[in-house]
Amino acid sequence: MAKKNSSKSVAVRGVASAFDYEEFDGEWRKVGLAAPARRALVDAKLYKVSDLRKISLVELTELHGMGKSAIARLTLLMEAKKIRFR
Repeated sequence: MAKKNSSKSVAVRGVASAFDYEEFDGEWRKVGLAAPARRALVDAKLYKVSDLRKISLVELTELHGMGKSAIARLTLLMEAKKIRFR
């Protein structure tokens, strides 16, 4: 019988599984970000809107999977919460 992977385990060759992302991308799902943008944020260890103050706008745009729509949505969220990029 094969062992079942836990949600905290990382898949073979360092690639995270969908279960790994589900544990951390809850806030990004709530705001309606697409999966590539959610994965990019989780990979960058950015789990909530307030974490975005740790990076610059340039760094955010350079994340693989981060599109114009996601950046616009995140910028609006940050403005609403009076949070600024680094």
